Amino acid sequence: MEMTQQQVNIPYRDPKAGTIYTSHLDGKVADIDPKLDTLSKNFLHQVRTRSNAIAQRKKRYGIWQEYTWQDVYEHVSNFAMGLLSLGLKAGDTVVIIGENDPEMYWAQIATHALSCKSCCVFSDARPQDLDFVVKSTDATFICAHDQEQVDKALEIKEQIPQIKRVIYWEDRGLWSYHDEWLADFSEIEAIGKDYTQKNSNKFDEMANATNMMDTIILSMTSGTTSLPKFAEITHHQLVYGNAMNFNYVDSNHQDNWLSFSPMAWLTEQAFGFTPHLLHGVQVNFPEGPGTVPTDIREIAPAGLLFPSRVWENLARTVQFRINDSSWLNRKLYEWFLPVAYRLIDLEDERKDIPPNLKLLRWIGEYAVFEPLRDKLGLTRARNVLTAGAMLSSDIIRFFRAIGIELRQLYASTETFGTIHIPGDVRFETVGVLVPGVEIKIAEDQEILVRTKAQFKGYYKSPDKTGEAVDTEGWYYTGDAGYFDEKTRHLIYLERVKDLIELSSGEKFSPQYIEGRVKFSPYVQDMMTIGGWDMDFVSAIIIIDFQNVSRWAEKQGIAFTTYVDLSQKPEVYEIISEEIRRVNESLPEYSQVKRFVILHKEFDADEAELTRTRKLRRGALQQKYADLLEAIYGDQREVRVTAEVKYRDGRTATVETELHVSDV
Repeated sequence: MEMTQQQVNIPYRDPKAGTIYTSHLDGKVADIDPKLDTLSKNFLHQVRTRSNAIAQRKKRYGIWQEYTWQDVYEHVSNFAMGLLSLGLKAGDTVVIIGENDPEMYWAQIATHALSCKSCCVFSDARPQDLDFVVKSTDATFICAHDQEQVDKALEIKEQIPQIKRVIYWEDRGLWSYHDEWLADFSEIEAIGKDYTQKNSNKFDEMANATNMMDTIILSMTSGTTSLPKFAEITHHQLVYGNAMNFNYVDSNHQDNWLSFSPMAWLTEQAFGFTPHLLHGVQVNFPEGPGTVPTDIREIAPAGLLFPSRVWENLARTVQFRINDSSWLNRKLYEWFLPVAYRLIDLEDERKDIPPNLKLLRWIGEYAVFEPLRDKLGLTRARNVLTAGAMLSSDIIRFFRAIGIELRQLYASTETFGTIHIPGDVRFETVGVLVPGVEIKIAEDQEILVRTKAQFKGYYKSPDKTGEAVDTEGWYYTGDAGYFDEKTRHLIYLERVKDLIELSSGEKFSPQYIEGRVKFSPYVQDMMTIGGWDMDFVSAIIIIDFQNVSRWAEKQGIAFTTYVDLSQKPEVYEIISEEIRRVNESLPEYSQVKRFVILHKEFDADEAELTRTRKLRRGALQQKYADLLEAIYGDQREVRVTAEVKYRDGRTATVETELHVSDV
C-alpha cells in the first residue's frame, strides 16, 4: 500500500490569532421562503406536491416496503393527533429510542408539528442513561423501538412517573406484556384517526402554525469529560444550515439516502432527516445493522453519512478481502492502486496528467475500481460524507483512489462549520468555509465559529450556554486548529484539552497518530499516550478481531479466545510493523515507542467511549493506570483480570498477562 511520507509538524501559535475568516466561495445563502421556514411546513409542502411519490422505504424480511408521501402523512397526522388526545402539550418533550426506522421519522415529524421537542437516544443506552435523559428533558412520552427498549423503560418506571405512555412500534416479544402504561404505535394512530374525524384540519393547522425559532430537538452532547448537556436545536438552525450547504451537498427528490447513522447524532438529522423534508429525498432504512452492506448495494444511494469509525472499518474490510481474494484480483489491485494514487496526487498539485497515466487509470477503472465500488454499493454515490472524530488522511486518500470522493465535515451539535466541496478535497483538512459561516482562531489555537445556523442554547443551563457562546455570538468549540490562508481550508488538530505535551516540551496530536495507525486492517482502535512527566509517546492497541483471526488461521497460528489471540507474539509483530510504518512519517518526538495490545475492546457501557464512539481519555488513563505504569517503567508484563467469551457462548473470568512491547 502506497503511503504518504510527509513530515508532520504542528504549529501551536497563529501569528494572526484573532483574525476573522470568511468564505472565499462565490454566492450567498439562499433566501428562505417564510411560508417554508420550518420543517413542519416543508413536510406539508412535500405531501401536497409529491403525494404519490415514494418518500421512504424499509426493508423487512428481505423485501423493501415502500411508503408514499401520502402514506407518511396519514401515519404522521394520526400519530400526532393520538399524542394530542393523550395529553401531549406544546413545549413537551418526546424521547425516542431505537434503531432508525420509518416510525422514528413519523414520531419525530409528528412531535415537531405539535410544537413539541424530540430527543433521540442511542439504542445501546442503559436504563440509567434513559432515566437521565427523561428527567433532564422533562419528557412526558417515550417512543421505543422494541422489547429491548421497552424493558429499559419498565426497569425505571417507578423513577419516571411523569411519563404518560411508552409507545413501541415493533411488537415482537411484547404480546404477553399487559401493562396499561405501554401502547402499540398503531393503537395511538387509531386514537388519532378517530380524533381527526371530528377535527379534520387540526394537524395541518398546528403544523402551519409552527415558528422557525421553536426548539424542536434536544440533542445530547457527547459529554467526554462531564455529564451530557442538551443543545436546543431549532427549525431555523436546520433549515438555514441546509441552505448554507445546499450548493455543495445538493439533494433532490430523485436521490436515495441511507438512514443508518443514529438519529441521536445531530449530523444525521441535518444531512438525512432535514433534506428529506426540504427536498423530498427518498430515505431508505436497512433491515438491521448486519444487512447494511447488502442493502447499500441494492439501493446504490446518492448520499450517505457514516462516522469516521465506520469508514475506517470499511477500509480495513476492503483491504482484507482483497488480500483474501484470487491471485489475479490481488495482482490487479497491486498494479493499479499505485497508478490511482499517482493520478490523484497530480490532480491535487494541479499538474498535467500524462496520457499514459490516464490510460492506465482507465484500464484500472474497468478492471478493479468500478467492480469494487459496485460491491460497496457506491456506484451512484455523490454526497459521501463523514463527520465526528477526525478521519485519517490515509483513509480519505484510499477512497479517493478507488473512485469515491469521501468528504469530511467539521461541525458540532451546537453549530455548522466547514465542509470539503467537490473537487477540492484536501486530505489533511476538514474543508472550507461556506457563505454564512465565520471562523476565528483564539490565542490558544481554539477554533471559534459564528453563524446563524447555531443552537439556541443548552436546555435549562444558561450558565453553560454563557460559557460556550460569548456576547458577540462566537461559539467556543473546544477544538484546536488553524486556518490555511493559502488553500482557504481549516486544519483541525485535536481537542484543546487533548493536545499532549511531553516532558521535553514538545506537543503532539494523539488523534492524528491514531487515525494513521487505524488505517491498518489489523487495528480497530487505539489510544495514544503521553504527558508532561513522560519522555516518549506510547499506545494501547485494540486489534480488529475478525481480520486478525482470519490472518492467524491462514498463518497456522492456533488460538482459543480474543484474549489468547491478542497476546500472541506474532500478533505483536504485525502490529509493531504497522506502527513503524506510521512512525516514518512523524517527527521523532511524536513517534510511538512502546505499546500494549489490550485484552478487550473499548466499551461505551464501561464509560471508555462516548455513544458516538469517541475515546474518554481521562477515564481510560485512570482505568488503565497499571498499564501506563508498566509502559513507562521497567515491567514487560502486566497481570489483569479479564472476562472471556468462548465460541460456544460460555463466559468465564480469567487472569492473563499483557505484554509491553517496544516498537
